[in-house]
Amino acid sequence: MTLVNDAAPAVRSTGRKFRAFTAKHLDELTARAGLSPEQQLETRAVATVLPFRTNQYVIDELIDWSAAPEDPIYRLVFPMADMLPAEDVAHLSDLLRREAPKAEVDAAARAVRMKLNPHPAGQMELNIPSFGDGKIPGLQHKYDETVLYFPKQGQTCHAYCTYCFRWAQFVGEADLKMAGDDTQQLRDYVLAHPEVTSVLFTGGDAMIMGEPVLRRYVEPLLDLEQLESIRIGTKSLAYWPQKFVTDPDADAMLGLFEQVVEAGKNLAFMAHFTHPRELEPLVVTEAVRRIRDTGAVIRTQAPLIRTINDDPAVWESMWRTQTRMGMVPYYFFVERDTGPQDYFAVPLARAYEIFRTAYQNVSGLSRTVRGPSMSATPGKVCVDGVLDLMGEKVFALHFIQARNADLVGKPFFAKYDPDAVWLDDLKPAFADRFPFEV
Repeated sequence: MTLVNDAAPAVRSTGRKFRAFTAKHLDELTARAGLSPEQQLETRAVATVLPFRTNQYVIDELIDWSAAPEDPIYRLVFPMADMLPAEDVAHLSDLLRREAPKAEVDAAARAVRMKLNPHPAGQMELNIPSFGDGKIPGLQHKYDETVLYFPKQGQTCHAYCTYCFRWAQFVGEADLKMAGDDTQQLRDYVLAHPEVTSVLFTGGDAMIMGEPVLRRYVEPLLDLEQLESIRIGTKSLAYWPQKFVTDPDADAMLGLFEQVVEAGKNLAFMAHFTHPRELEPLVVTEAVRRIRDTGAVIRTQAPLIRTINDDPAVWESMWRTQTRMGMVPYYFFVERDTGPQDYFAVPLARAYEIFRTAYQNVSGLSRTVRGPSMSATPGKVCVDGVLDLMGEKVFALHFIQARNADLVGKPFFAKYDPDAVWLDDLKPAFADRFPFEV
């Protein structure tokens, strides 16, 4: 594994062409991790429900195969049998074992998916506004200032994270997918809503697209004076940093970034890093340098994930390294209420302690990070601490963002619950209802 060496300069390597691995490669890869045939079958059973995709870079540079399947990066990308209820895994395994018809397997997998809250926070019901003759495919508008857009060509990733709250985008079910490709509709919507100052391209991963395709979405927005920023949500720096160094269109992509900045927009590159090992390869250092040289600002974010990064030392290391590399720590999220949340979630009380311990050990330059933050239906709720008030132990909370902008920044309280992992698990303290409840 190539690691960052303080004495060695980050150089531009020749790299390799991108090669993806999908569910058809699972037996070969999980055998390398030492799984038994039965464990391999269970892994394939989980992969009928949750998506699996990785690539040669992740396999060769990031996973410590001597520690698999306990290695955190292995757990970050490979399905695990206990991510789903045991009875569901057993049923799906039995179907695969007896080589049941594909239609029967697909139906059983879909039944399990529908129990996993595939679209949390009202993504399909509350976030998609009506405009003109109907709704705009691929557009979400949850907060006044920010529009999210899901480009049709960006609905995959260089590799999938097992915890991903957008997992429903990748399972091949059209009614679960959000995607659009009408750039004029996007432009018209933004113009009709002067409160919008930022457009976030997300997915999937917007950086799976080539430069000509991304340009088709970005360029029509550059002359809109109301826009202050264009954001790109991506895990490409962790899973395929070659995108910005050795890929055929790397220079053209960086040229597009420069064009955004020259148009007077803040190009916010929203980079997802889940574990310090993703920052170690030299090619990441070079990719970060090249992106920053365009004038883009790289902001970093990730959720707290049990078995992968639920240790304050992991977060301290990430934030220190990111700050040293010129990136801006931005969000420390709580695992969302979707997919295998029961497997990955960390109780809010523990999440706060992990955040606070890491936060108090870094400099003020790294304390740009906010959290623990829950991206819940009413907005982004931050856990500010655990307090004893008027003889009662409570969580102190506030909204970082809210559907109702009047709630932003106002503190409120919830009864302390050591087992709570999400906003819906909490009960109001000192009031009959939470401020977002009507």
